[in-house]
Amino acid sequence: MDLTDLREQIDNIDKQIVELYEQRMDISRQVAEYKIETGKKVFDKEREEEKLRKVKSLTHTEFNSLGIEELFEQIMSMSRKLQYKMLTEKGSMGRLPFIGVDSLDKEKARVVFPGAEGAYTQAAMEQYFGKDVNSFHVDTFRDAMIAIDEGSADYAVLPIENSTAGIVNEIYDMLVEFENYIVGEQIIKIEHCLMALPGTWIEDIRTVYSHPQSLMQSSRYLQEHASWKQISISNNAFAARKVAEDKDKTQAAIASAHAAETYGLEILEKGVNRSSTNSTRFIVVTNRKIFLKSAGKVSICFEVPHESGSLYHMLSHFIYNNLNMNKIESRPLEDRNWEYRFFIDFDGNLADSAVKNALRGLRDEARNMRILGNY
Repeated sequence: MDLTDLREQIDNIDKQIVELYEQRMDISRQVAEYKIETGKKVFDKEREEEKLRKVKSLTHTEFNSLGIEELFEQIMSMSRKLQYKMLTEKGSMGRLPFIGVDSLDKEKARVVFPGAEGAYTQAAMEQYFGKDVNSFHVDTFRDAMIAIDEGSADYAVLPIENSTAGIVNEIYDMLVEFENYIVGEQIIKIEHCLMALPGTWIEDIRTVYSHPQSLMQSSRYLQEHASWKQISISNNAFAARKVAEDKDKTQAAIASAHAAETYGLEILEKGVNRSSTNSTRFIVVTNRKIFLKSAGKVSICFEVPHESGSLYHMLSHFIYNNLNMNKIESRPLEDRNWEYRFFIDFDGNLADSAVKNALRGLRDEARNMRILGNY
């Protein structure tokens, strides 16, 4: 037989496969109607595992067994997605425990930020809420999370990602630990400055203080001053404050120009991070389950079974619902070696039916899925 004949046979078989697929999906539609009436869950893991064992047993080679397993995993996945879609259309999805609001009450809000006066976080807060915002500062990220969790603040502003240094791991972990939710974000350009007491010369400096990420972002500059001792400190503004309080001309800090102004320090060199595109993304967090009706980004997290293809199946919910996923990060699970929690940002609004479909599927099929915010 020549190649043309073989291809014609494949085309005929493919036509039959399509016809059988459509028949199967029509029956899946009927199954969904039954589940809507009876309140049964869409995802039945034991049933699907049994089905996979049966279809694999019908094959005659190990290669075909693996192939048919992958094929039927996809077929059953599409069936579930159809059922989720029908549940949404029938209004049987249940309500998400988030309330849509037209705007945040920025004028009456009390806002907390970590660090000290002059911190980049303060700058982000003032850009988002305005310079007249009613605010206070605490020492650590955790203190800020506790402040909104306990109600002493309405909102907290926290750094979550830098374009050069990457994510702030501690913030991701605390978004899971606390029942707090993202309602906004603010991106600001970062320009690190080397600062010291007035009258200090660069030749006087022996020690430089800054946040670990800021030291890393300024590594090229610091390599030119290899004799300087680099000391990490929890916040850039704390570094500037320490230099001002110690009154030691051998000390310098790497922080913002605002911090230098706040603590009366002299800027010896600007832009020591040497990046015109270095920016940090800050999130606005509250303890209320609310989202702006105009919000366009959803953040979630979930865990997956430690099995081949498990993450792939979770991500298929975004593909099927035509949702643009623009970020994925992972964090190791405590006390569970080589297992991870995934954090995903995707475009959408919690009121959108496509978002509801995807979240319903993820909630049924993933472990510990949580909505972290819509903003």
